[in-house]
Amino acid sequence: MEVAKTIESVRALVKAARSKGKKIGLVPTMGALHIGHISLIEAAVKKCDFVVVSIFVNPTQFGPGEDFEKYPRPLDADLEICRKAGVDVVFVPTVKEMYRSENLTWVNVEKLTESLCGQSRPIHFRGVTTVCAKLFNIVAPDIAFFGQKDAQQAIVIKRMAADLNMPLEVVICPTVREPNGLAVSSRNKYLTEEQKKDATLIYKSLQKCREMIDAGTTDSETIIAEMRKILSQAPSIAIEYVNIVDAGALQAIDPHACLPTGRRGGKVLAAVAVRIGPACLIDNILVDASKK
Repeated sequence: MEVAKTIESVRALVKAARSKGKKIGLVPTMGALHIGHISLIEAAVKKCDFVVVSIFVNPTQFGPGEDFEKYPRPLDADLEICRKAGVDVVFVPTVKEMYRSENLTWVNVEKLTESLCGQSRPIHFRGVTTVCAKLFNIVAPDIAFFGQKDAQQAIVIKRMAADLNMPLEVVICPTVREPNGLAVSSRNKYLTEEQKKDATLIYKSLQKCREMIDAGTTDSETIIAEMRKILSQAPSIAIEYVNIVDAGALQAIDPHACLPTGRRGGKVLAAVAVRIGPACLIDNILVDASKK
């Protein structure tokens, strides 16, 4: 496994692999790798001949007062995980390497970034899309892999790639969960054992949403109220949002029409964001409401 610290070095390694006819896969990460990341790497190794994992804590997607400085950076452990998983190259640039001068060019995806996390983090997705565009330009992958846990991010990046005619496929892999249902996240490391126990209510609220839709409930306000009731069982949980949106456009569902009619696929995204202690945790599920 190679470790590349510069744009030029990772490009040279990818160029050599492509000259041998290899399919290039990219797994963009901010490090602090866990079993969720490993599942993305495993998917990349299965579908591609040459896998690049980027580890870069991107400052432009953090707002004022967020956890950029505190974000975990266990690089040695991350490299060992990549080595064991069969990664070919780990790209570990510095901030100075990725942003060599004042950044004047940004990638903005409209509409899809206005709801959910975009409401409280106005610059977040601009930073995400810009750094992903940079990584796609640097690595030039055939396939890039993202997780369903960050559903809004994955949808936004997929739309960016399509709108800008980027020559790559964006693959979204399933959320990986702990046995108790808690979605695996690098920020789980911030939580105490008691807070982790409280955090299991996030997935329980999402399960309640699915149960209610399966049972025929069509009023999204009723469903959201029940989800909030579950989350409110733990005083440590401060709700950022609980929402049910169209899974394609990420637009709010009519409060009295949770069962989409006339929509292709009829899928809705139930999404939750909460603060527990120092951590902001997000989770979501997709439900095909049209079949209910």
